[in-house]
Amino acid sequence: MKLKVIPFLLAGSVLLTACQQNANNITSPSIQKEDAVAVVNGQYISKFALETLTEEVSERARGQKIPTDKLIDELVRRKLLVQEAESKHLDQAPETLERLAMMKNALLSQLAIEDYMKANPVTDSELKAEYDKQIAAVAGTEYKARHILVADENDAVLIIAELDKGADFTELAKTKSTGPSNTKGGDLGWFSAQQMVPPFSAAVVALENGKYTKTPVKTQFGWHIILREDSREQTPPPFEAVKAQIEPLVQRQKMTTYLDSLRKDAKVEILIPIEQPEPVAVIETVTEEATPTTVTVTDTVEEITPTTDTVTETVEELDEEAVPTTE
Repeated sequence: MKLKVIPFLLAGSVLLTACQQNANNITSPSIQKEDAVAVVNGQYISKFALETLTEEVSERARGQKIPTDKLIDELVRRKLLVQEAESKHLDQAPETLERLAMMKNALLSQLAIEDYMKANPVTDSELKAEYDKQIAAVAGTEYKARHILVADENDAVLIIAELDKGADFTELAKTKSTGPSNTKGGDLGWFSAQQMVPPFSAAVVALENGKYTKTPVKTQFGWHIILREDSREQTPPPFEAVKAQIEPLVQRQKMTTYLDSLRKDAKVEILIPIEQPEPVAVIETVTEEATPTTVTVTDTVEEITPTTDTVTETVEELDEEAVPTTE
């Protein structure tokens, strides 16, 4: 089983110490008995380690409380593993030292970002500016339409002739359309003009509600007969309703700007050749089905909402991811 690092917060209290001991030969602060929760073969486990593990497990288990004795047992098992590794001098192996140094670097990178964000928090004006930008991108009209897609222009002309004679658009879509929406009678649902390929969008915008195209519309997918069923103005959610959910997006933007500024002021030299990927032909992939291409405030909310594990992990399950640590 390949060991992985789990809690970054826990790593901050224990792995950094290990890095300093092994990589820099610096003695870690000693733990006094009054600051410990257990002693294993003469070595103390700190209260801070227990507090950190409790916080980490609580976050991962969505607030589910894990008994303290289980958490202490977990720390004892880790301490025993650390002592076993040290008895075999695994902590002095070059690969171990390199990995510990990488963990230290990762932790310091995280701390640098946290320090920057603490000194430069997201302001209401920044949130409002991002909200306005999102709203401006989606402001306009939405359309509800059906279509019939065929490969040959003559077939499309014949279908239009049937519609002119009173044929039902939905039924013709079910029997004659080659598009995946044929099972739904050609129904494309609601979409904005930006979500469709230009020839299709232009035809929809030019139609009146309840009207269909009198000449076939050509796109890279084939020939379309389009029925515009309805239209409506898009109504974005109010700022206060999405303010909290926009904040992570603005935080990422600020972090990107911060990192870019560090890179700009630094002297960086890449010492190995970098392979350039083969150029890929750009193909417009917007199908006849509505595929969003413009980020909306609602889309942003869904995108930036942090995801959490659906499984509540117990301390025993965390064992699989834990790395031996020293307090």
